[in-house]
Amino acid sequence: MMHRWILILMALFSTSLIHAQEYTDYIGAGHYQGMTVHSSNDFQPPGRDQQAHIANTINGRGLDGPRQAAARFLSQASFGGSALDIDRVMDMGFENWIDDQISIHGPSMMETMTAITREAYELYLRDPENNPDDFYGPAWNHFQYAFWQNNIQNEDLLRQRVAWALSQIMVISIRSDLDGRGEALATYYDILLNNALGNYEDLLYQVTLSPAMGFYLSHYNNPKADPEKNIHPDENYAREVMQLFSIGLYMLNNDGTHKKDGAGQDIPTYDNSDITEMARVFTGLGPGGIKETTDWLTEPYFGLEPYWNDYTVPMVMYEEYHDTDAKNLINGTTLPAGQSGMEDVRQAIHHLAMHPNVGPFLARRLIQNLVKSNPSPEYIDRVASVFNNNGSGERGDLGAVVKAILLDPEARTCAWIQDEYQGKLREPFQRYMQVVRSMDLLNINGKYWNIGYQFAETTGQIPLASNSVFNFFLPDYQPQSFKKKGDLYGPEFQIHNSKTSIGIINQFYQWALRWNLLNSWEEIEPTYLDYVTCEPLAKDPEILLNKLDILFTHGQMTDGNRKIIREAMESLRPGNMGADFLEYRVATALYLTLINPDFAILK
Repeated sequence: MMHRWILILMALFSTSLIHAQEYTDYIGAGHYQGMTVHSSNDFQPPGRDQQAHIANTINGRGLDGPRQAAARFLSQASFGGSALDIDRVMDMGFENWIDDQISIHGPSMMETMTAITREAYELYLRDPENNPDDFYGPAWNHFQYAFWQNNIQNEDLLRQRVAWALSQIMVISIRSDLDGRGEALATYYDILLNNALGNYEDLLYQVTLSPAMGFYLSHYNNPKADPEKNIHPDENYAREVMQLFSIGLYMLNNDGTHKKDGAGQDIPTYDNSDITEMARVFTGLGPGGIKETTDWLTEPYFGLEPYWNDYTVPMVMYEEYHDTDAKNLINGTTLPAGQSGMEDVRQAIHHLAMHPNVGPFLARRLIQNLVKSNPSPEYIDRVASVFNNNGSGERGDLGAVVKAILLDPEARTCAWIQDEYQGKLREPFQRYMQVVRSMDLLNINGKYWNIGYQFAETTGQIPLASNSVFNFFLPDYQPQSFKKKGDLYGPEFQIHNSKTSIGIINQFYQWALRWNLLNSWEEIEPTYLDYVTCEPLAKDPEILLNKLDILFTHGQMTDGNRKIIREAMESLRPGNMGADFLEYRVATALYLTLINPDFAILK
């Protein structure tokens, strides 16, 4: 073995073997452009399948640090990364990877769901006893299938991750009559995907005209006031578009702190009269199309029952039902009388998008979802400033905002990682996705359809399934123990209770034992975890632990937890487990890693 180490050292330090050195300060750790390293052979320890490649001595791949950093970055910028995803980030660098991702658009959720619904219908008809007229869909389960299909066979990792964050800000939910309208869910999610890295004002405008949102927050078929008939505009969307989607409840400084009046009190952004005025803006919006299967109607009309509406078409304005009087919005802005309904809507959305609160309001929400629960005012200020101006004079550039969030020192530097008050609890669904994205999967049909029903029952989370417009959890939620430490928040802890915490542990146990990881209600083979590539690593528990540490805890697994897992693996031997002892080692190591606090908390 000694002669191999000598060859490695010679390769490193022999100047005759280094060509076109670009860096004058040092070599190695990725500074190797233009260099070639020669050796008689790569080193392979006896009894192991892994090799120590000579090039890794200077190209950075022999170091765990860059790989751990890339894995941690992907846990913030995506639903989690495989070894190949991590390699790609390492090759490109964080900033270049983000720029590349901004340009990538994955498959349409609506197109995928339509194709899946068609396949599900064909599977349904294979049973001769099934009546074609009794097939139910597209519905919420077909949307769930499409979500998983698109998030396993996709390259738009960043876009999908940001869309998930936006779905928790601009909320609609299947826990309503939308559960039977899969096309409404998929079309709405496409709005989030298409605008996730685009412009905020465009996003807010399209969300406003979404019939799914119109139905959920009741500004679909919302007529102008008729006092004689006791008809008044619905104020639901008018309230939430301000409180939850744009400006929040109180005036903010650019760093997210509350502005104060002369008495030291918070300054409200709006009052009830502002809600009433804003509600008048959205009067007259109604169906833009009719359901494809409708044979008794040729065109939509105001007042059309939601069941017959085409949810793939934006709402349109019915001027007869729109309030054309002047409207006094917040901050003294007036929409003049006599404008068309869509002029009112467009100008009101623009007015909200230009409000100084939007930058810090949205910055905090996105940072909390992607990186950490308690960003500093300085962090919020830096990100909000990018929202206000992306450097090219554009306001509301979400791609630039997300880039600023992910590359900020608070997201990247060791000092912040080590701060005991920093980080966030990974919500259950993100932990689920991390397992699916990071591990190899056994799937024989290419259908990654997943209903997620059991997971939703045990943890309370699947896409577009919050109990209310206020999301699964509130951004200002404080666990009791946090209140003793001042203004510390832990939003995800609101759904971390005795039921959900035990529920997700049970899920991890079942998946580790290779029960159904992804399962549908259709007659197709489920998806399972595949341990083929992990089993050889389990011959040496430390090697497998290193892999799991990178994928799930990003180099932050504590020595104590490593010791527990290593000893559990070492106790599983051919003598007590038989020929399958390596499989049991992998299952045990994965399970103990997933229930590990080092995985539950993203630092």
